Amino acid sequence: MRPYTPQKLPLKDLDYNPFVHLVSLSNRQISRFDGIVMNMLNPQILLSPLTTNEAVLSSRIEGTQATFEEVLKFEAEPKKPTKKYDDIQEIINYRKTLRYAMDRTKDLPLCGRLMREMHNILLDSVRGHNRQRGEFRTSQVHIGPPGCPIEKATYIPPSCEKIGEAISNLEKYLRFDEKDILVQTAILHAQFEIIHPFLDGNGRIGRLLIPLFLYEKKVLSYPSFYMSEYFNNNREQYYDSLNKISKKNDWIQWIIFFLTAVNDQAQVNINRATKILNLYMSSKDKMVKLTHSQFSIQALDFIFNRPVFSSPQFYEGSGIPRPTAARILDILKEAKVLTVIDPGKGRHPTTYAFVELIDVVD
Repeated sequence: MRPYTPQKLPLKDLDYNPFVHLVSLSNRQISRFDGIVMNMLNPQILLSPLTTNEAVLSSRIEGTQATFEEVLKFEAEPKKPTKKYDDIQEIINYRKTLRYAMDRTKDLPLCGRLMREMHNILLDSVRGHNRQRGEFRTSQVHIGPPGCPIEKATYIPPSCEKIGEAISNLEKYLRFDEKDILVQTAILHAQFEIIHPFLDGNGRIGRLLIPLFLYEKKVLSYPSFYMSEYFNNNREQYYDSLNKISKKNDWIQWIIFFLTAVNDQAQVNINRATKILNLYMSSKDKMVKLTHSQFSIQALDFIFNRPVFSSPQFYEGSGIPRPTAARILDILKEAKVLTVIDPGKGRHPTTYAFVELIDVVD
């Protein structure tokens, strides 16, 4: 098996007929999801738990085992020992990478340079950090079962000499006006994975490109449409559909899989986003009535952004004067809005959880 040479984009004579029904359906679902997000005053806060969950699920495809709750608990008590420390750091890096890229796209469009910057953050101080972090690979790689020789590889990506040309073509395609943006997103994701430009982290960067591209193309008002849950639940079909591009030049099956994933995951995302928005609005009324404080919304925003936290984190991060913040925590604990998951003792602070929000997300 020789290194694969990617087709140049855009694809010539792409036949839309096999998936035209999915194009309209998936676009409608994406619009429904974004309509909910547009009703959120601060989607970055309200959708923060979904971003963390996406980081968990995308990293899990690559072999991490840490759960959504374990990540939240670690961030509340970062000094507490955990066997999943390395996994959690990879997940935190994924989230940092998405947030960095979202801000960066304000002055730099999606391009090879931004991909390298994202890669630099993704692998910072974690597994793969010494594998040309932030740089396109300069050696041949192959994909297959762990430890398999190149002769038994399931896929051999392009030689490193061809990466520059392939990424340049991908950059041009990012500016191209495809007939449909979601079809273009499907092709973009697959082509990036086919090029496999990094020694490590390609899957995660490729999945991050999906919401970022839709955000750049203004299909999304906030880059929060995440698909790793579907890919993780249908991992075999995900990889099989991608592999059929290089083996049989079958783009149709991949695009059908991707659009089906968009449609199905959109329904899940719509349901979660709706529940989060409804929970926020009902909690807003409850907070005002319980606390009778001018800081009730500040407290609520902090809790939605960090559904598991320690008392010092609340004092420092909410921006509420400490005596008032302590009173609010006591009120919310007594009203069972917050649950104490680790009681404070001596120098050890109390850790709280907003269980209702965690249940919606997880």
